[in-house]
Amino acid sequence: MSDDAADPLKLIALDADDLAILSAHLQDAVLKVADVVWLPADRRFALAARRFDWEGAARGQHRRRLAALHFDRVMSVRSTGIDKAMTDRVLSLLAIGFTAGEAPTGEITLHFSEGAAIRLAVECIEAQMKDLGPVWEALGKPEHPEDA
Repeated sequence: MSDDAADPLKLIALDADDLAILSAHLQDAVLKVADVVWLPADRRFALAARRFDWEGAARGQHRRRLAALHFDRVMSVRSTGIDKAMTDRVLSLLAIGFTAGEAPTGEITLHFSEGAAIRLAVECIEAQMKDLGPVWEALGKPEHPEDA
């Protein structure tokens, strides 16, 4: 399969299992603080990221893709370890998790390197990720040391 032959991903998450799939595809995505937006009037949280293409890596292709991710039905947003004024700061997404509240509410947490996090209080899980098209060669494959 050639680099250009891979179809762009378009994923929807409506439960914790779906969210885990989104998390796997977005592991090691990088973005700037400026790439994150909270739209309280629309109850939407969105970001643009450069995700590492893990499916391509399984075929020996190390590349990144521009992707958009948004969450709907967001009631509030809190962050830890992120200075919103540092718009050029690069964040590396490690995982997306969900802590259930009184069904179907809960908290979605975007975990970043260096202990940074964004927490979304949600009415329910309603998320969508879509590749936007641009694909480029990555400098290498992200590595994670095994837990001791």
